[in-house]
Amino acid sequence: MPHPTFDAVDSVRRRELSVSEYIEGVLSRDRTVLARAITLVESNHPRHERMAQEVLRGLLPHAGGAHRVGITGVPGAGKSTFIEALGTNLTEAGHRVAVLAIDPSSSLTGGSILGDKTRMGKLSTDPNAFIRPTPSSCTLGGVARKTRETMLVCEAGGFDVILVETVGVGQSETVVADMVDFFLVLMIAGAGDELQGIKRGVLEMADLVTINKCDGDNETRARLAQREYATALHFMRPKSPSWTVPVVTCSALNNIGLQEIWQRIDEHRQALTASGELPERRRKQLLSWMWSMIEEQLLAAFKEHPSVVARLGAAEQAVHSGTLTATEAALSLLDAFGIKS
Repeated sequence: MPHPTFDAVDSVRRRELSVSEYIEGVLSRDRTVLARAITLVESNHPRHERMAQEVLRGLLPHAGGAHRVGITGVPGAGKSTFIEALGTNLTEAGHRVAVLAIDPSSSLTGGSILGDKTRMGKLSTDPNAFIRPTPSSCTLGGVARKTRETMLVCEAGGFDVILVETVGVGQSETVVADMVDFFLVLMIAGAGDELQGIKRGVLEMADLVTINKCDGDNETRARLAQREYATALHFMRPKSPSWTVPVVTCSALNNIGLQEIWQRIDEHRQALTASGELPERRRKQLLSWMWSMIEEQLLAAFKEHPSVVARLGAAEQAVHSGTLTATEAALSLLDAFGIKS
């Protein structure tokens, strides 16, 4: 009996899967089906979106059990090195780790680098890890719109640790902090005034502040930065009554201090679970997710409305030339959409 050709095998692999095949494949931890399910979730095609929701509905009872950890940091803080070292430690300890790395899309071309598998070479070949670089598509703060649903797919696929890396710019930290259980802020020392340019809001969202690159000649500066951040946090209102935000140091390059960091993450989960804050936080996140989706769809519908499209060019030109105020233009466009002031 002749063997099937490569094209025939590839054709079978790439045929369109049914909803039940997606669900069964993800639950059986088939990495190929998992990747295809995420691609389905990320698609903006109306038919794919409807199908993705059916798949998610079937996976939802099997999701929700993972540690959801958001990681942000200043440029040069070593996020990729940190995530690879932490992820490798976790897989060696028996965890299955999914990394959702939000890749910045170009505001000019819409293209993205998607280089996370290159930056995390060791973790990307680990059978107990899964790295999914996702283009931000220039959405709010560089956070992909579908990241939340991708997280559910990974949880249903048996990953018990989800690491969400932000691009570390704009409002991405706020959006990611609203979808995870634990938010880690990665800093470095030796870059001038340690607190200069660091948003107070980012520190207020943190569940842990980590000073990376605490090694060699930089160790003394890292310890000093640790004390400065601890002092700054002392004067801020606690994010949770059950948790005091620690400031720790580490060297991701030398894998020093990362075991303590995971211990802190685990302690935080236990503390917030015992107090009831963790399940309550997740309930609030679901409602926030619902409203953000409503807002996004309403804005898309507004921009595509024929009457709005007909007025938009003239309104923008009038605002630009100063013959119409921004408020007047907005009210005119809302009126075209059917919303009366």
